[in-house]
Amino acid sequence: MAKDYYEILGIDKKASKDDIKKAFRKLAHKYHPDKKDGDAEKFKEINEAYTVLSDDQKRQQYDTYGQAFSGQSGGPGGGWQGNWEDFMRQAGFSAQGGPASGWDFSGFGGQSGFSAEDFDLGDIFSEFFGRSAGSRQAKRGRDISIDLEFSFEEAVFGVERTVLLNKISICEACGGTGGKKGTEMVICQTCNGNGKIREMKRSIFGSIEMTKTCETCSGSGKVPKEKCNVCDGQGILKKQEEVRIKIPAGIENGEMIRLSGGGEAIRGGTPGDLYIKTHVKKHKTFRKEGNDLIMNLDVKLSDALLGAKIDIQTLDGLFTLTIPEGVNTGDILQIKGKGVPHGSSRGDILIYIKVLIPKKLSKSAKETIQKLKEEGV
Repeated sequence: MAKDYYEILGIDKKASKDDIKKAFRKLAHKYHPDKKDGDAEKFKEINEAYTVLSDDQKRQQYDTYGQAFSGQSGGPGGGWQGNWEDFMRQAGFSAQGGPASGWDFSGFGGQSGFSAEDFDLGDIFSEFFGRSAGSRQAKRGRDISIDLEFSFEEAVFGVERTVLLNKISICEACGGTGGKKGTEMVICQTCNGNGKIREMKRSIFGSIEMTKTCETCSGSGKVPKEKCNVCDGQGILKKQEEVRIKIPAGIENGEMIRLSGGGEAIRGGTPGDLYIKTHVKKHKTFRKEGNDLIMNLDVKLSDALLGAKIDIQTLDGLFTLTIPEGVNTGDILQIKGKGVPHGSSRGDILIYIKVLIPKKLSKSAKETIQKLKEEGV
């Protein structure tokens, strides 16, 4: 049988939002579980009614069908599906500095003898609205970011670099176990081998039981009988570590490379990642476009007219380029297979031609040009 939320709050079906809010605050204050004559079940029921009736969409569903189809169970552990910040604001509370911190409870909690400083609201609301401790993300070490500079040639062909980082790493002496080599692993006395501990937190909604990972054993339920004397049983320590970084061929300037697990280690969790931001030096001749290398080549007028052979310094060494007769400014010559490696093949070198026109001519050169002109050249 569906609950009568209007009757629970003691209001009329035509009640305004302000009427709903006032009724909720009055009843919540009266039946709060932390009060001497409080009633946890009644408080849960009041909160459930308010959750539905304070939301226009849920209230319409409830009035039409006798129930709301989402977020109906708004009480502790009931799977709240909405935004708890909106819930708090609708209840008349105000945020003083953002989610899960600094809420002003003067209109409700203050009357009950509570203040925001009494609670870790982030943990409380995670539990209160149906998020279990087990659903939290696994612990992960800190990410590290570094900058590396490469020559143009190194960026084109790829390169391996070794860098020395000062970071928190797994202790090599104990392999991260925190125990002396060969020592026996015994049951953790803090969590009695469960890997988790339960604790009670006092909140404006009553006392909430929370489960968290045991910090002593990092959730494993066991600890070494004798501690490692290098890391003092922590399994991790700060030290200098050499990290080999393989830079792939064709890397772009400013590109970011991620080395998974290359960041800082953390006890009972996975290490963070190492991010490498690349800085590629400019080349005096070439620039890169995709898998091709681009260069400009100035050609003398005589070579453009008669053709020539010119030695080009490529990234692979000297290459003799044939300038065909009649080449013109804007023409593109190609050297195949001497560009950027990609897979089992390579790009090309594209050469943009610019024919140089002399600004001054000798007397004999002018006579020669005049003869060419008379011939229609």
